[in-house]
Amino acid sequence: MFTEKDISQFKSKGIKIETINKQIKNFREGFEFINLRAATTKNNGLIAFSDKEIEKLIDLYSKESKKRNLLKFVPASGAASRMFKHLFEFIENYKGTNEDYNQLISDKSFNSVYYFLENIRDIAFFDDLKQIMSKNGYDIEECLANKDYVIIVKNLLDETGLNYAQKPKGLLKFHNYNEGSRMSIEEHLVEGAKYCKDKNNKAFIHFTVSPEHKASFIEHINIVKKKFEEKFNVEYVISYSEQKPSTDTIAVDLDNKPFRETDGSILFRPGGHGALIENLNDIKGDIIFIKNIDNIVPDKLREPTYIYKKVIAGYLIELQKKIFEYLNLLETKNIDPLKIQEILKFIREKLNIEIKKDFNKLPEKEKTEYLFTKLNRPIRVCGMVKNEGEPGGGPFKIINQDGEISLQIIEFSQININIDSQKEITNNATHFNPTDLVCGVRNYKGEQFDLRKYVDPATGFISIKSKNGNKLKAQELPGLWNGAMADWITIFVETPIITFNPVKTVNDLLRKQHQ
Repeated sequence: MFTEKDISQFKSKGIKIETINKQIKNFREGFEFINLRAATTKNNGLIAFSDKEIEKLIDLYSKESKKRNLLKFVPASGAASRMFKHLFEFIENYKGTNEDYNQLISDKSFNSVYYFLENIRDIAFFDDLKQIMSKNGYDIEECLANKDYVIIVKNLLDETGLNYAQKPKGLLKFHNYNEGSRMSIEEHLVEGAKYCKDKNNKAFIHFTVSPEHKASFIEHINIVKKKFEEKFNVEYVISYSEQKPSTDTIAVDLDNKPFRETDGSILFRPGGHGALIENLNDIKGDIIFIKNIDNIVPDKLREPTYIYKKVIAGYLIELQKKIFEYLNLLETKNIDPLKIQEILKFIREKLNIEIKKDFNKLPEKEKTEYLFTKLNRPIRVCGMVKNEGEPGGGPFKIINQDGEISLQIIEFSQININIDSQKEITNNATHFNPTDLVCGVRNYKGEQFDLRKYVDPATGFISIKSKNGNKLKAQELPGLWNGAMADWITIFVETPIITFNPVKTVNDLLRKQHQ
């Protein structure tokens, strides 16, 4: 199937031919749906802390964080283009006729183009837009009065204007303050100073960025860094990484044959956020906070975020201390049977790990080895918010291909709702995933886990895309907080809904939470 030129292309990307063949096999056979066992709800795999427990965990984090290497990991390579989908459709269809205008004002709902234009003065980038339009010979107020809306939208999206359609979300203005507006990357610098500062007042923050935008990220952070360092008494240590070419996936046509460009080369596509497990594996840290670039609110609403970041990190540390204590005991392989029962109770009740049914029939040595394996893994504590109708994955108990039951974050697309039992479990779900994780990536000896060993390769995604008018099949790797962390110890904790305010469309910036 492959030519010498193809093989040379694979080598240049650092991809083994065995990996290519496996991906093509996945296209042919597809990925199986996840087998849900139950929705994870309060008292069934999801923890809700009392005020007293919250206070205790914050105190624990405040003390223990000074002994740890903290890092904030922000996936920030996402393009902003999808935020403006309705505006692209608008400028393509709007010709300025009375009929067009009547159609525009017929939909005044929050997500409409009308709502965006009517409230555009409240958006954080309004002054920038006004300035660039003036430079291009337009007055934004006159354009609004004369209903010259296409001019406004084009100056927002096109490269002759603000070029927001081609920028990453991290470099868009999100919030207004008295001292000026802030981009979303700036808001993450503020967050990092508040809960991710070590004993030397250093805040380590890592952004994953796309190659074409890396220079812009560095340039802007270098401009604003000193201002925030002085304001929050912090020294930022900023690092960046790009998605590795070796994590790209081959594209195929609808017959599952490699999709070729006009020059004969094979088309590869980015492997999705699951590819970032490689980036996460490369960075040095002990406690790692993960949060998406667009899930950020203004200062006045951020106190619950600070509180619960410390809460879930404190809980991670509390669990880790006990896990490490037990692992040191298990390593001796000479452990009291009563201690074995204590460890079993901890694993079942605190870690929500189901133990295999024949455990008590195992020889003592095998019991010790089994428990050691269950505990000696990376751990993540995941904040989960009540589902109030927002789309997104959620916390479930699942049965994997080996028949083992575990807690996992599952995307809706991974569930076969045509099966009544699976649909019923989905309907019973009470919480969903805001991507709010705190991760422990070192073992009881202080050594870093190889995170690539804990990925479930059977949890990828296949979607239909197009290139140059031709349909193709694309494959995404197991998602970073889905299958890429499938074999981690997973804990779910309820967090307040205010901690989740993503910006999926530009209109979201007009929500009261972002004003």
